[in-house]
Amino acid sequence: MSRTVLINGTVSYSSNAQIIHSKILKDLVIEFLTDLEERNESLLTFFALFLKNEDAVEIDERYDLEQIVKMLFALSAEKIDEIDASPFYSFPKLSDKKEQIVKFVERLYNLWRNKHRFMIQKSDYVSNGIQKIYKEMILVKNNTDFKSLVTNFYRQILINVSDDRLKVLRQLPSGAQVAFSVDTPRFKANVFNENETLYNVPFVWGVVFEPPVIFYTKSNKRSGIFKVIDSPILNKINLDNPEDWFAFPIHVGKRYILVYVYKEFLSMAAGLTNLFELAGFGIVQRKKPDGIYFYGLDDKYFEKSEYKNGVIYREDDGTYIGLLGRDDSVDYFGYMKKVILTIHNLKVIDDGNLPIHGALAEIVLKNGKKANVMLMGDSGAGKSETLDALNRLSKEVSEVNILIDDMGSLEIDDNGNVVAFGTETGAFVRLDDLQPGYAYSAIDRSIFMNPNEINARVIVPYSNYKEIIQPTKIDYFFYANNYTKVENDDDYIVFYNDWKDAYNIFSKGARMAKGTTSEVGLTYSYFANPFGAIQRKEKHEKIAQKFLNQMIKTGVKVGEIKTQLGVIGFEDSGPDYAAKALLKLISNQ
Repeated sequence: MSRTVLINGTVSYSSNAQIIHSKILKDLVIEFLTDLEERNESLLTFFALFLKNEDAVEIDERYDLEQIVKMLFALSAEKIDEIDASPFYSFPKLSDKKEQIVKFVERLYNLWRNKHRFMIQKSDYVSNGIQKIYKEMILVKNNTDFKSLVTNFYRQILINVSDDRLKVLRQLPSGAQVAFSVDTPRFKANVFNENETLYNVPFVWGVVFEPPVIFYTKSNKRSGIFKVIDSPILNKINLDNPEDWFAFPIHVGKRYILVYVYKEFLSMAAGLTNLFELAGFGIVQRKKPDGIYFYGLDDKYFEKSEYKNGVIYREDDGTYIGLLGRDDSVDYFGYMKKVILTIHNLKVIDDGNLPIHGALAEIVLKNGKKANVMLMGDSGAGKSETLDALNRLSKEVSEVNILIDDMGSLEIDDNGNVVAFGTETGAFVRLDDLQPGYAYSAIDRSIFMNPNEINARVIVPYSNYKEIIQPTKIDYFFYANNYTKVENDDDYIVFYNDWKDAYNIFSKGARMAKGTTSEVGLTYSYFANPFGAIQRKEKHEKIAQKFLNQMIKTGVKVGEIKTQLGVIGFEDSGPDYAAKALLKLISNQ
C-alpha cells in the first residue's frame, strides 16, 4: 500500500459500511498481514483462523480478507460474546481471542494514522469569495464526518471486545491531514507547447488543513546543485496516468510557476501551499507559466542518474522546466522549495536583476527609529536566528516585520534606489535553531516535517502576498558570517566602503555547514546562492557588481554581521550577540 492515501472528498460520511466496503481498508489489512508475515510475529496464529489457501502467493488469496473485514464490521455493531452466541455469523469463536483482536485493531488503527492522508474534493472552481468559502466548508464538514466515522468505528470495536479498554478517550487525528479542492481549468491559450497530457491533471484551487499537520519523510537533507541545460524538454514529458498527479499553480514573487506533484509526494505539495501563494484560475487559464516543475517523475526522463536529484531545462521561449525523480532520497521538502526558487532566480537573472539568498526585515525600535535590514547567506548562516533573537529584545524593539525569509530579488527603481522583493509568504525553518516554543506557538497553522530528527523542520506562514511583492528600499545589506569567532564587541558588524571589497566577501559565500544539507565543515558557495547564481555565474557576476556599486553609491550600508551560529559554543548565544549589535547600530543611526 502506498504511504499516501487519497480519500474521496465529494461524498458525505455517515455509515460504517463506507469504511467496510472501501478499498482503503482492504489495502490496509493486506499491508498489515504482509508486515506480520515478514516479521513472523506471534499474532499470525490468530490469522491462521482466516487462512483460505495456505499455498497461495498473494496475501489476498492466502487469507479470507472478506471474513476479516466482516469480523471488524460485526464487532463494531455487537459485543463479542453476542457474536459467538449468534447463529448468523460463521466466524471462528472470537471470545477466546480478545487480546489478539485488540492488538490487531490497535495496530491497524496506528498503521492508518501513520499514513499521509489527503482528502480530494472534485468541485468546480469559483472566484467569488463567499462561494469559495462555502465549497471549502463542505470539504471541512466531509473531513470532520469522516474523522468521526473512523474514530468511532475503531472505538466501538474496542468497547465491544473489552469494556475496560477505554477509560481515557483521546481524540487522535484520524481523518485527512490536508484536503484539496480540485478542478480542470478551461484554458484560453496554448500554455504547454501542445503537450496535451498536462491539461488533464486536476488543478488545486483550495486547501484545508487539519492541525497539527505532521509528516514523516524518507529523507531530511538536500544535496547537490541543480544543473541547468539550455535545451527544450517539455514535449518529451508524457504523464501516462494524469489522475495520479496534481497541479499546484503558485506565485513565487512576481513569477507564476506551475508545480506538478506525483501523488506519493503530496506531503511536499501541502508544504508548498503553506509557503507560497496559490494562483487563481484566471491566471492559470490565460497565462503561460514562467516555469514548470515536475516532482516525482519516472527514471526514463533523466539522461543521467544524478539528474534525478533535480535538473532544470530551458525551453526556446525562455520557460524553465524543473524535473525531479521518484526516489526516497529526494523525499524532502528542500527539493520542493529550492528547485522552485532556482527557477525563479534564473528568470530574475535573465531580466538583469539580482536574486538574493537571504532575509529582509523591517526593524522598528521603541524609540521611533527603524531600518530595513537584509541579511544574505546560505542555509544555516544565522539569518532567521538573528532576526528571531532581535524580536525577543522586547524592551527596546517594537516590531520585526519579516518581508523576506529565504529568497528575494533586488531591482533598481526609477530613482536609482535598490529595492527588494520577496518570494514566499511562509518560512521553512529548522526547529533545532529556533527559540524553544517558537514554532509551537503557531502549531495550528504549521506543517511539521520529521520533528523527531536532526534538521527537523516547520513550514509556517508569516506574511501575505501583497506585502512581499511591494518594493522595499534597503538601508543595510549584510553578509551573514556564521564561522568567525568574535573577540571584540565592536567586531560583530563591519562595513565596506568599496564595492570590490564587499564583492570579495559576498561572492566567496563562506559558511560553516549546520547539517541542513549533506555538506560538512567550512564550505563555499558562490554568492551564497547555489540556486541560479552559480549556474549563470558569468552573467550574475556583472549584475552583482553593478548592484553592490549602486547600493554603496546611494547610501546603503554594506558589510558583514557575525552570527557565530557555526562556532562551537556559540550556537545559541551567537545570534543573540549579533542581534544586540544590530540593535545598537540602529539606535545610534
